[in-house]
Amino acid sequence: MNKQQVYQRILARLAQDLEIAVRAAKTAHETATHEENIAENKYDTLGLEAAYLAAGQSRRVEEIRQALSLFENLQLRDFDEQSGIQTSALVELVNDSGQHRWVFLGPDAAGVKVQHEGIEILVITSRAPLGSALLHRLPGDELEIGQGNTRQRYEILDAY
Repeated sequence: MNKQQVYQRILARLAQDLEIAVRAAKTAHETATHEENIAENKYDTLGLEAAYLAAGQSRRVEEIRQALSLFENLQLRDFDEQSGIQTSALVELVNDSGQHRWVFLGPDAAGVKVQHEGIEILVITSRAPLGSALLHRLPGDELEIGQGNTRQRYEILDAY
Protein backbone atom coordinates (compact mmCIF):
# COMPACT_ATOMS: atom_id res chain seq x y z
CA MET A 1 0.00 0.00 0.00
CA ASN A 2 1.45 3.38 -1.02
CA LYS A 3 0.94 5.77 1.90
CA GLN A 4 1.95 8.84 -0.15
CA GLN A 5 -0.80 8.11 -2.69
CA VAL A 6 -3.36 7.59 0.08
CA TYR A 7 -2.27 10.90 1.63
CA GLN A 8 -2.71 12.65 -1.74
CA ARG A 9 -6.22 11.18 -2.06
CA ILE A 10 -7.10 12.50 1.39
CA LEU A 11 -5.82 15.97 0.45
CA ALA A 12 -7.82 15.89 -2.78
CA ARG A 13 -10.95 14.76 -0.94
CA LEU A 14 -10.63 17.56 1.63
CA ALA A 15 -10.08 20.13 -1.13
CA GLN A 16 -13.18 18.84 -2.93
CA ASP A 17 -15.21 18.88 0.31
CA LEU A 18 -14.06 22.47 0.93
CA GLU A 19 -15.14 23.58 -2.52
CA ILE A 20 -18.58 22.04 -2.04
CA ALA A 21 -18.94 23.55 1.45
CA VAL A 22 -17.96 27.02 0.22
CA ARG A 23 -20.62 26.85 -2.52
CA ALA A 24 -23.22 25.64 0.00
CA ALA A 25 -22.32 28.43 2.44
CA LYS A 26 -22.58 31.05 -0.31
CA THR A 27 -25.99 29.75 -1.38
CA ALA A 28 -27.23 29.65 2.23
CA HIS A 29 -25.99 33.21 2.82
CA GLU A 30 -27.71 34.46 -0.35
CA THR A 31 -30.93 32.76 0.72
CA ALA A 32 -30.74 34.22 4.23
CA THR A 33 -30.23 37.76 2.93
CA HIS A 34 -32.63 37.64 -0.03
CA GLU A 35 -35.42 40.22 0.17
CA GLU A 36 -38.13 37.59 -0.31
CA ASN A 37 -37.09 36.01 3.00
CA ILE A 38 -37.68 39.10 5.13
CA ALA A 39 -40.14 38.18 7.87
CA GLU A 40 -43.63 39.57 7.33
CA ASN A 41 -44.84 38.62 10.82
CA LYS A 42 -43.57 36.91 13.96
CA TYR A 43 -44.53 33.49 12.60
CA ASP A 44 -42.56 33.89 9.38
CA THR A 45 -39.29 32.16 10.23
CA LEU A 46 -37.93 31.30 6.77
CA GLY A 47 -35.27 34.04 6.94
CA LEU A 48 -34.25 33.04 10.45
CA GLU A 49 -33.96 29.38 9.47
CA ALA A 50 -31.88 30.34 6.43
CA ALA A 51 -29.60 32.42 8.68
CA TYR A 52 -29.07 29.44 11.00
CA LEU A 53 -28.26 27.28 8.00
CA ALA A 54 -25.81 29.89 6.67
CA ALA A 55 -24.05 30.06 10.05
CA GLY A 56 -23.77 26.27 10.18
CA GLN A 57 -22.42 26.11 6.65
CA SER A 58 -19.83 28.77 7.49
CA ARG A 59 -18.67 26.76 10.52
CA ARG A 60 -18.39 23.67 8.32
CA VAL A 61 -16.22 25.60 5.84
CA GLU A 62 -13.86 26.60 8.66
CA GLU A 63 -13.70 23.04 10.01
CA ILE A 64 -12.72 21.69 6.58
CA ARG A 65 -10.21 24.52 6.06
CA GLN A 66 -8.59 23.69 9.38
CA ALA A 67 -8.47 19.95 8.59
CA LEU A 68 -6.99 20.65 5.15
CA SER A 69 -4.36 22.94 6.65
CA LEU A 70 -3.40 20.35 9.25
CA PHE A 71 -3.09 17.69 6.55
CA GLU A 72 -1.08 19.98 4.26
CA ASN A 73 1.38 20.54 7.12
CA LEU A 74 1.48 16.88 8.15
CA GLN A 75 4.88 15.29 7.89
CA LEU A 76 4.49 11.72 6.69
CA ARG A 77 6.74 9.46 8.70
CA ASP A 78 7.80 5.95 7.84
CA PHE A 79 6.71 3.36 10.37
CA ASP A 80 9.31 2.99 13.11
CA GLU A 81 9.25 -0.03 15.42
CA GLN A 82 10.80 2.06 18.22
CA SER A 83 7.90 4.55 18.24
CA GLY A 84 5.15 2.26 17.04
CA ILE A 85 2.07 3.65 15.33
CA GLN A 86 1.95 7.46 15.28
CA THR A 87 -0.04 10.17 13.50
CA SER A 88 0.38 9.74 9.71
CA ALA A 89 0.39 5.93 9.98
CA LEU A 90 -1.56 3.85 7.51
CA VAL A 91 -2.70 0.71 9.34
CA GLU A 92 -4.27 -2.56 8.23
CA LEU A 93 -6.43 -4.27 10.83
CA VAL A 94 -8.41 -7.48 10.95
CA ASN A 95 -11.27 -8.16 13.36
CA ASP A 96 -12.40 -11.44 14.93
CA SER A 97 -14.69 -12.07 11.95
CA GLY A 98 -11.77 -11.87 9.54
CA GLN A 99 -12.85 -8.53 8.08
CA HIS A 100 -9.98 -6.32 7.02
CA ARG A 101 -10.07 -2.60 7.70
CA TRP A 102 -7.64 0.13 6.69
CA VAL A 103 -7.29 3.35 8.70
CA PHE A 104 -5.12 6.43 8.30
CA LEU A 105 -4.27 8.05 11.63
CA GLY A 106 -4.58 11.75 10.80
CA PRO A 107 -4.42 15.03 12.71
CA ASP A 108 -8.06 15.84 11.90
CA ALA A 109 -10.86 15.04 9.41
CA ALA A 110 -12.10 11.96 11.27
CA GLY A 111 -14.68 10.07 9.25
CA VAL A 112 -13.34 11.01 5.82
CA LYS A 113 -13.18 7.96 3.58
CA VAL A 114 -11.10 7.53 0.44
CA GLN A 115 -10.70 4.69 -2.01
CA HIS A 116 -7.28 3.44 -3.08
CA GLU A 117 -6.77 0.40 -5.27
CA GLY A 118 -10.34 -0.70 -4.53
CA ILE A 119 -9.82 -0.49 -0.77
CA GLU A 120 -11.71 1.90 1.51
CA ILE A 121 -9.48 3.79 3.93
CA LEU A 122 -11.04 5.63 6.87
CA VAL A 123 -9.35 8.65 8.45
CA ILE A 124 -9.36 8.50 12.24
CA THR A 125 -7.63 10.61 14.88
CA SER A 126 -5.96 9.76 18.15
CA ARG A 127 -9.01 11.28 19.90
CA ALA A 128 -11.13 8.33 18.73
CA PRO A 129 -11.09 5.15 20.83
CA LEU A 130 -9.55 3.13 17.99
CA GLY A 131 -6.97 5.82 17.21
CA SER A 132 -5.98 6.12 20.84
CA ALA A 133 -5.68 2.34 21.18
CA LEU A 134 -3.42 2.17 18.10
CA LEU A 135 -0.87 4.70 19.34
CA HIS A 136 2.55 3.15 19.98
CA ARG A 137 1.34 -0.33 18.98
CA LEU A 138 3.13 -2.65 16.56
CA PRO A 139 2.03 -5.10 13.85
CA GLY A 140 1.02 -8.36 15.53
CA ASP A 141 -0.45 -6.56 18.55
CA GLU A 142 -4.07 -7.18 19.45
CA LEU A 143 -6.35 -4.54 20.89
CA GLU A 144 -9.87 -4.35 22.21
CA ILE A 145 -12.07 -1.27 22.19
CA GLY A 146 -15.60 -0.52 23.31
CA GLN A 147 -17.63 -1.39 26.37
CA GLY A 148 -19.84 -4.28 27.42
CA ASN A 149 -21.39 -6.13 24.49
CA THR A 150 -20.07 -3.59 21.99
CA ARG A 151 -16.41 -4.54 22.42
CA GLN A 152 -14.44 -5.11 19.24
CA ARG A 153 -11.13 -6.89 18.94
CA TYR A 154 -8.58 -6.17 16.25
CA GLU A 155 -5.19 -7.45 15.30
CA ILE A 156 -2.78 -5.05 13.66
CA LEU A 157 -1.61 -6.74 10.47
CA ASP A 158 0.63 -4.02 9.08
CA ALA A 159 1.54 -0.38 9.51
CA TYR A 160 3.14 2.04 7.07
